[in-house]
Amino acid sequence: EVWKPRAALTPPIPPILQQQTTTSLPSPPVPETNGTEDADDEEIDENDPLWKATLALTLGNRKEALKLLEDPDSLMQYPEIKKIMESGNDSNEVGDSWENMEALSSQLSAVAISAEVTPIDSINQLKDDSANSPKAPASSNFVTAEEDGEALAEQSEVVEGDPREHLNIVFIGHVDAGKSTLSGSILYLMGQVDARTIERFEREAKQRNRESWFLAFILDTSEEERAKGKTVEVGRAHFETEKTRYTILDAPGHKNYVPNMIAGATQADVGVLVISARKGEFETGFEKGGQTREHALLARTLGVQHLVVVINKMDDPTVEWEQARFEECVGKLKPYLKQVGYVIKKDVKFVPISGLNGCNVLNEVKPEKCSWWRGLYTSGAHNTFTPTLLATLDSLVISDRHPDGPLRIPVLDRYFERGCVVLGKVESGTVRVGDELVVAPTRKKAKVEEIVIGDNKVRSAKPGENVLLKFALNVEDVQKGYVLCTSGSLCTAVTEIKVQLALVDMLEHRPIFSPGYDCVMHTHTVEIEVHCAELIGVIDKGKPMRRPFARTGQVCIARLVMPLHTCMETFERMPSMGRLTLRDEGKTIAIGKILEILQK
Repeated sequence: EVWKPRAALTPPIPPILQQQTTTSLPSPPVPETNGTEDADDEEIDENDPLWKATLALTLGNRKEALKLLEDPDSLMQYPEIKKIMESGNDSNEVGDSWENMEALSSQLSAVAISAEVTPIDSINQLKDDSANSPKAPASSNFVTAEEDGEALAEQSEVVEGDPREHLNIVFIGHVDAGKSTLSGSILYLMGQVDARTIERFEREAKQRNRESWFLAFILDTSEEERAKGKTVEVGRAHFETEKTRYTILDAPGHKNYVPNMIAGATQADVGVLVISARKGEFETGFEKGGQTREHALLARTLGVQHLVVVINKMDDPTVEWEQARFEECVGKLKPYLKQVGYVIKKDVKFVPISGLNGCNVLNEVKPEKCSWWRGLYTSGAHNTFTPTLLATLDSLVISDRHPDGPLRIPVLDRYFERGCVVLGKVESGTVRVGDELVVAPTRKKAKVEEIVIGDNKVRSAKPGENVLLKFALNVEDVQKGYVLCTSGSLCTAVTEIKVQLALVDMLEHRPIFSPGYDCVMHTHTVEIEVHCAELIGVIDKGKPMRRPFARTGQVCIARLVMPLHTCMETFERMPSMGRLTLRDEGKTIAIGKILEILQK
């Protein structure tokens, strides 16, 4: 038999089928019968009331009756069919029939279309919805067009925002440290992924001869990522505890994808620096050229307030939960983290874990495996007072969030879906439905039609929330790096700024920073080329001294010029939008802050 897409219905067609809306889902393909219906007749019970009623509706046309049976949404518009289905509710014998599969397919399609939801998230959402709802009769799988519209209207009801605090967590570290596996482990332990999906990923990983990668497949969804075992794009997923709502940002670890890592870190409130305890892997990541150093530096520069350092792979045969290895890693990391600007006794915590087995992620590792950890955290060693990673995250307090401040929402992305939908994080202020916002630097005005957080439409969003905002704008009117603000407090658009830079690692063939130096600047969601127009001075003993150039390890003050007007704020006014990073030839050469806006 040859399968082909279902052809349009041919006369006679029941009148009600001619009134179907264009939004109804296409029916599944049906096999071509080559002019015979013997195969279908063998599977049909001629005494089945549903078959008799369907045959009567099509005036005895068996071919059209079969096609109508494959479109349950249309079928249930007939009172006769609905009555038959309701009469059979008491049997409770409906299993995984094709009607159920059609309904499931419709739900999966609807969920998969929504923004930032992966196919795995879609399955989990359906699982959670079914688990939390009361048992419905068998006929609830069939939904009329009117009932479907009412259900969608209920789902799109605008609600108040969740009062729990929201935190963005970015997982950073050297390639192969176990970031994606740890992210997947958290989602599985928190019930965001079902066991059947995990089993499927285990089979797929085994086929690729990479049995330990199965948890990473939860967020590494592309074929390239799964084949190479390397994250390319920033994976995004959500989970929540009783106290806090979290968004996971799984950043790539390879040096070729540092710009993608920066895009994830700009949205983050908390960084989880994943370190491999396996002999040789920690040394490779931490030595010069490893991404452990650069990621920690970028996280601090991009405004990540708290850093939780997880020493992963403690169950590896080369480690076996040895306290000496844990202390060795911690001892080498502390001086560097202090050097990049973290206050160790305030901003940094250390937790030993096994992301693959889930030890110390949600539940504390058993004493027979690790006898020394309980005594360590109960004494508050290494600024850690909680036994597990999730307990540590719940204990963090985020400061410097100002819901009454000037509204600032840097644009991360935008797309068109019945209007212009803008993705961004609220850095300051509060946005509400009906507010008239200004798009800086173009100064186009637009009214907020919808605000979506996660899967819920809300009336308002406060600082720290990742939001989808819908406007009546053309998608070309908004670009990545633009900033949404209010007319009463516009974000400054500039072409020239005065900055303070710490030169961390200049290129070997360009070892000095001087007037005329060109590189790429990253600040909030902006990535733009800049030109050093003037080296105002090099900081020497706390004072700027006039020098013709600056070298690695020095701090200087410079005047940078940009080819386009770019939205920025001074560090003193708004730290989250006043930090910057300079990169050249794929390498971070300097970090800094904006001291002054020179030309608007």
